[in-house]
Amino acid sequence: MLLSGVAAFLSACASRFRTYDGPEVTRLRVYKAQRLLVLDGAEGTLQSYPIGLGFAPVGHKQFEGDGRTPEGSYLIDRRNPDSLFHLSIGISYPNEADIAFAEAQGRSPGGDIFIHGGPRRGIDPTNVRDWTAGCITVSDRQIEEIYAMVRDGTPIDIYA
Repeated sequence: MLLSGVAAFLSACASRFRTYDGPEVTRLRVYKAQRLLVLDGAEGTLQSYPIGLGFAPVGHKQFEGDGRTPEGSYLIDRRNPDSLFHLSIGISYPNEADIAFAEAQGRSPGGDIFIHGGPRRGIDPTNVRDWTAGCITVSDRQIEEIYAMVRDGTPIDIYA
C-alpha cells in the first residue's frame, strides 16, 4: 500500500512537467473578448485554449489592483514551477509605456502577470470565468502543455 501511494505521488509530480518535441512556438496571441489563447508556430496555429481573465476584463490594465488583463505586445519572461496557481509563465507587463502612464497618474502599474492554472488552495474558479487580479488562466492540464511548449523570450500579443 505504501509503495502504491509513493508511485501515485511520483506520477502526479511527473505529469506537471511534460516534455515537448514538436514545432517551436513562435508567438502567443490572446483574444480577450473571445477568451482565447493561440500558440503559433512557423507554419501556423499549433494549439488554442479557452481562457479566463482578470475580474474586470474589459480594457487595458493601467493600475495595480484594477483587475484588468493587459493589452499590447509583451514577452514571456519567466516561469514559476512553484506557483500557487499550479504552474505559471510570466508576461513582461509592465513595459515602459505602462510604467510611464501609471507614474503620471501617481499610481503603480502593478505587475506579476502570468498565464497559469488553477489555485492550489483558496478560491475555486470552477464556475467563475474571470477571477484573477489580471492574469490569464487555463486548466491545470492545459498549463502543463503550455509550460512545456513555450520558451522564455517568446512574444505574446494581447488583444481586446
